[in-house]
Amino acid sequence: MNTPILIDSIVRQVTVLLAQLGTAGGLRAPMAHLANQVFLHLAQEIEAQGVSRKVSADMFGMALRAYIRKVGRLREAHSAPGVTLWQAVLQFIREQGLVLRSRVLERFCHDPEPVLVSVLHDLCESGLVFVLGSGSRVAYRAASEEELGELARFGADEGLEELIWALVLHEGPLAESELARRAARAPGSLAATLERLLADGRIERRSDGKLWARDLVIPLSAPAGWEAAVFDHFQAVVQTIVQRLERRTVDPAEPIGGSTYRFDIWPEHPHAERVQAQLTEIRQQLSALRSEVSQHNERVGLPATYRQVALYVGQCQLDRETDAGQGDGSAPPAASNDTEDQG
Repeated sequence: MNTPILIDSIVRQVTVLLAQLGTAGGLRAPMAHLANQVFLHLAQEIEAQGVSRKVSADMFGMALRAYIRKVGRLREAHSAPGVTLWQAVLQFIREQGLVLRSRVLERFCHDPEPVLVSVLHDLCESGLVFVLGSGSRVAYRAASEEELGELARFGADEGLEELIWALVLHEGPLAESELARRAARAPGSLAATLERLLADGRIERRSDGKLWARDLVIPLSAPAGWEAAVFDHFQAVVQTIVQRLERRTVDPAEPIGGSTYRFDIWPEHPHAERVQAQLTEIRQQLSALRSEVSQHNERVGLPATYRQVALYVGQCQLDRETDAGQGDGSAPPAASNDTEDQG
């Protein structure tokens, strides 16, 4: 099977995306936790597919005992069972008020020091914890609710509303505590954001108190919210591929799958303008259709269960070269660049 080649190729593309996101706008997002996070999520998803732990360990090239120890270590802190190390460290710093680095290392002495140091770094980078002093006198203090609010007003949380909206849509229904955990925010720090989202109907609160959303709309002209748009695009693509993999043999008429069309053009090409205008035209058509569907749904209301169809449309431009300028000057050869999966 060619699955390993496919996986390696997808991983390379995802790392390109992560590198771009981590450095977007001149930022340097913390990456120390990434390898462990990927391992834990991947292990959980593999087990969720019904694969035994023994087989899962074999897939990672690990002995079963080592695999179980690693999953357990990453799933919850050894020094504070029941919560993640990230949560435990943040709570400990909050309780201490001002605490020396040596005291934090002593409190969590049963956890690997490199992992603990990366957690402290992430907490500081995210603005939840302040670091003071230097050398052996480095100390930490948790940001107060008032300080977190001030940071939000300074623009540190620009686009947060849209990202929270997207998380509620794709991962909800969610309790507020779970939403705060997934957004790496302190419990209660999202109260003002949720109040605004609830007030204008972008998200709703169910009878059991959990939050959910029906849709997500980020206007192209919006000054903020690009993070939510990227997450929404990526989620749609991943879910489309996952559903296609679950249906190896399907009816071609089934409305699941994807198609990629590539057009080779140049400035003097007679069809260049039509090709370039495709994204705008498709957006206009789908926006009009979405408006009609939404108006109908507003009139009759949503039933208890319904199907949401996610149709993702994207377009990029890649610069390519041929050897036409090196040879007899003939035009570039015609190419067929389509991949179509109607099922």
